[in-house]
Order: sequence, then C-alpha cells, then structure tokens
Amino acid sequence: MYFVANWKMFGNLKSLNTLNKVIKFSKSKEIKKGRLIYCPPYTLISSFLKKFENCLIDLGAQNCHESDVYGSHTGFINSRMLKNVGANYVIIGHSENRRKGETDKLINIKIKNAIKAKLKIIFCIGETISEKNKGKTKLILSKQIKLGLKKIKIKSNIFIAYEPVWSIGTGKIPKIRELDQIIKFIKGKFKDKLPKILYGGSVNTQNINDLKQISNLDGFLIGGASQNAKKFIDIVKKTYS
Repeated sequence: MYFVANWKMFGNLKSLNTLNKVIKFSKSKEIKKGRLIYCPPYTLISSFLKKFENCLIDLGAQNCHESDVYGSHTGFINSRMLKNVGANYVIIGHSENRRKGETDKLINIKIKNAIKAKLKIIFCIGETISEKNKGKTKLILSKQIKLGLKKIKIKSNIFIAYEPVWSIGTGKIPKIRELDQIIKFIKGKFKDKLPKILYGGSVNTQNINDLKQISNLDGFLIGGASQNAKKFIDIVKKTYS
C-alpha cells in the first residue's frame, strides 16, 4: 500500500521537526508493507531529501511545467529539474490545478515528459459535484484517462489517483459501495498491466476504517491530514489493523 502525503502550499523549515515521528515510524515493524511518499512544496524538496537520508521514505513534487527543456518560464520547474534535486514522483492533473486552467492536453504533455525524466507519476482524475449529480462520473473519468494518457504505451510508472473534486477538503467521501464500483471501472479501462489505483479526497483518521475495505485500492493520496505526523501515522496503522 502506498501512502502519499500531499502537503500542498504548507510548510517551512521548522516543519522538518514534525517529520521525526514519521521517520521513526518508517523504521518500525508497524509500517508492515506500507510505502510512504512525501510531496512537499518545491522549496522543501532538498531539505526533505536530507531529512530522509537514512530511511525508506520517498519523495515527490506536486506539479511540474510541461516543457522538458530549460527555457524562459519564470516561476516554473520542469520534471528534469525535479529529478535532479531528488524527487522520484510527481503529482499531475490535481483538480486544484485543473480548476486554474490545466487541460487534459497539457496534462498529457506533462506526463510524457515526466516519464522521459524517469519520474513516477501520480495522475489525478475526478468529477465535480455537478457532474456527479448529472450521472456523468464515468464519462468524465473515461475522458480524463483517454486524453491524459493519450499515446502513452508503457504505464508501469503511472499511479491513478481518483479524487472526486467534491470530496477534497470537505470531509465527505463517496459511499463505499459506490467507490468500490468506480475503482473497478477505472481498472477496467486498462487491458494491459493495471496501474496502481489510489484514492484521495478527505482521507482522515475517521474514515480510513471504511476506505480500507475497498480491496482494489493500492493506497491513498492524503492532503490536510498528512501535515500532522500523528494523523498520518494513524492512517497507516489503521489501514493494517
């Protein structure tokens, strides 16, 4: 099981001290076969890398620019630069970025170049509450998968993170039976080697006991709760208890 901590726009150098408990936990038998991955802001990637030197916690970034070469893109960082500073993963297609204009076509380019940079991709898909209420969930997910992964043949380094937009930051999650069907639907879109499927959207210490019942899931993309070491550890522990 993969537990991806998306810190979003949170954290400073003092935040490094909060990782001590997680580092200690990562070296214990309690973690079982869990894999921890932190995706902090760009400003903290190098500091996190040094902090994780003597443990198995992996590191990722929250987005990247679509270009795979250096250029005049003030304020942006591409996948090659992320790989160079020690990131092994990158989140692409998060709804917060889609909402700001990130299109399926742009996401497709980012994924292709992230693969070239030898990064593992956490590819986010999900429907809005309006799309859900109109019964368009599967239609939207199919479109995002088809366009986002267009002309990408090898998908072994791609994780699909299903994040219903209406769930993120609201405390609401899909009904377990409904979520189970959606995960099966997503896996059914792939005829070759199945990508790993994560669930994201208000994952916390209260609902993890319900979410862990979904047998098809390979892990979780955790937002706000991952910023607190105790909550993040509790989510991992409860997944296996």
